[in-house]
Amino acid sequence: MQFFGIVIHHSICPSINGKGYDFFITRNGSIIPSSEQTDPLYIHICLEGDFSDHRHPFSLEEKEQFFLLNKLVLRLADTFKFQHDDIFPHTISCPGAFFPWSQLVISSEDRYH
Repeated sequence: MQFFGIVIHHSICPSINGKGYDFFITRNGSIIPSSEQTDPLYIHICLEGDFSDHRHPFSLEEKEQFFLLNKLVLRLADTFKFQHDDIFPHTISCPGAFFPWSQLVISSEDRYH
């Protein structure tokens, strides 16, 4: 199966409503895969929490979420040959204005953020 990229969500997004993702990353460091495919074109990853409010620094739990997100994105990018421009926000307000895109590593070769 060929996907065109990865879509990132946060859990307060109204369209998620407990479903609508392929992987859910909890604050306690668990990655929960969906039992069924959400979208035939994109892989959807949802992080538990709300990234629409400015918080700095991020909590240890949130740092663990980003670490797991990075590992998952790297694995998916390697499997499906995604490039750095194949990672998308769900909408203009999801995953939130303060989602730390600069901390998301997309390529293990050049550590592109």
